[in-house]
Amino acid sequence: MRKFILFIAVSLNTVLAFAQSNYDAKEAFNPQFYPYPGNEFRSASGEPGPRYWQNRADYKINCTLDTTNHRLSGEVEINYTNNSPDNLKFLWLQLDQNIYKKDSRASATTTEAGGRWANGEFTQGDVIKSIAVEYNGKKYTAQYNITDTRMQVWLQEALKSAGGKIKLSIPFEFEIPQYGTDRMGRLNTQNGWIYETAQWFPRLCVYDDIQGWNVLPYLGAGEFYLEYGDIEYAVTAPANMIVVGSGELLNPHECFTGEQLKRYNEAKTSDKTITIRSDKDINDRNAQPKKASSTWKFRILNARDVAWGASRAFVLDAARINLPDGKKSLAVSAYPVESMKDKKGNDWRRSTEMVKASIEHYSEKWFEFPYPAATNVAGIVGGMEYPGIVFCSYTSVGAGLWGVTDHEFGHTWFPMIVGSNERKYAWMDEGFNTFINDLSTDAFHNGEFKDKSFFNDPTSPFMIKYTFGDKMDGLYTVPDAIQQDNLGIAAYMKPSQMLHALRDIVLGPERFDRAFREYVQRWAFKHPTPWDFFHSMENVAGESLDWFWRSWVLNTWKLDQSVKEVKYVKNDPAKGAEITLENLEKMPMPVTIVIKETNGKEYRMDLPVEIWQRGALYTLGVPSTTEIKEVVLDPDKKLPDWNRENNKWKKAF
Repeated sequence: MRKFILFIAVSLNTVLAFAQSNYDAKEAFNPQFYPYPGNEFRSASGEPGPRYWQNRADYKINCTLDTTNHRLSGEVEINYTNNSPDNLKFLWLQLDQNIYKKDSRASATTTEAGGRWANGEFTQGDVIKSIAVEYNGKKYTAQYNITDTRMQVWLQEALKSAGGKIKLSIPFEFEIPQYGTDRMGRLNTQNGWIYETAQWFPRLCVYDDIQGWNVLPYLGAGEFYLEYGDIEYAVTAPANMIVVGSGELLNPHECFTGEQLKRYNEAKTSDKTITIRSDKDINDRNAQPKKASSTWKFRILNARDVAWGASRAFVLDAARINLPDGKKSLAVSAYPVESMKDKKGNDWRRSTEMVKASIEHYSEKWFEFPYPAATNVAGIVGGMEYPGIVFCSYTSVGAGLWGVTDHEFGHTWFPMIVGSNERKYAWMDEGFNTFINDLSTDAFHNGEFKDKSFFNDPTSPFMIKYTFGDKMDGLYTVPDAIQQDNLGIAAYMKPSQMLHALRDIVLGPERFDRAFREYVQRWAFKHPTPWDFFHSMENVAGESLDWFWRSWVLNTWKLDQSVKEVKYVKNDPAKGAEITLENLEKMPMPVTIVIKETNGKEYRMDLPVEIWQRGALYTLGVPSTTEIKEVVLDPDKKLPDWNRENNKWKKAF
């Protein structure tokens, strides 16, 4: 078949003239796109409506790390506010540690091939012994049911709507797994264990106006959907350990030595990296606090979660982050000596430089970083994000270290600031983040790593065949249902490619950036749906994009634009040419065309997507005066065109 196609392309003035088009203009441009009109909660303009609401969960946590048994025990006090219009007879909470139980749903759904989120070991999961409730001045012990990674708490009296408040007190404990599905765990280094602790306390499920209680189980691939609130927490650990965590360290004077405290305060005013605890300090008894244990106290405001790292093996350094409104934050890195092996120093010793650059770029471009610190922790986790702190592989160096650091901190904006439902819509989390990562990588250190992207060439023929192949899952697929081999494309690469196409081809950078920035600002610390995103982008950019979302998000359509035919007016090249284009697959996109005449004249034209509204064929009149030498579609190869062999027409000789 390939030889036949090449023969036709060379021998005739048409390319694939007899190809059967799969395009349906009425389907692509069907005006019935949005499933519901705007209402008082979510406006048709893409903004939160005048009566938009979301519930709130504030936490106070005290815990102790048992390094002998790798066990964490503590108690969480949850102050939950019901801002919904509904009275709540029960509450749902997440118990993520139950994913590591042998009989968990995640264990049952783990394939023989394993993978990044496979359970490598089993624990008892979360041990919950009682739940104390305080409501309307009444205290009682609540009844509760645990189902896999969810816990339902039954209330003796319904929690009132429109501002009702309730307090839960829950003791908990669990064994910290060595490999926690690449989201947490512990790494044994030459100087001791590194603990990366996350999803470590009972957290409220989201109750929203879309679904009520969001209770999809935690299976590994699907991430998190959480309420916002203020979180205060304290971690008690051996005094020779450094603890870093989400938010502001409230008591550095109680945890650092005098010299470390001096360096810590110096880092807060320095644009250059300051070493707080060096590799030489790790085993220097004079550089350790003179007590058995320390309690590290942290606080973060208006956040959905917290995580922390702890180890006696940590080298610690930091530098000031400069934010657009004049505020300051702190870039912090914690890593073992094993992460300092590169002879040129292009390793974790550059981490703080990278954190600082990443946060400053995104703050200037999209929305200001909202937390007092941004901490990068080296350990067993390949890459995972939490508010104000990320976990990255301790072996990362150079471009790999920049890539994972920038990606995980990019998650500050999606989904830490813009709190979409990661459990359902991975593309609004990973995909949006991958897109902004491309822009930040171009900007970092004069483009030092711009040619070393994880997705090197998303519009190469090989990647297009993979991304748009028949076996690829659609973006609108729950991440736990996406085939393991497809997740990187469906959650990361394709939605990023989609936004690049929207920015570079459909809207242009100026309109796109304005609309995208407005979307972030509208939904900062709120819970948008995909439809809120669609509405917002269309309204701010001033463009109907139903055809675009239908092609890229809701379906797995391909793009195949072709040059079907070149004719001359009355068979006379001097009187102009008529070039017929054909859309052979279901996805419509704008067209960029370059036309070359034999006299040396060259035309470049950008045709809008509306040329495909009436059907698969479009004929373009060209005021040529000599024969057409060549016609090329998508000359810059920005489109994911399925078959580029039919993008070019050449004059037969």
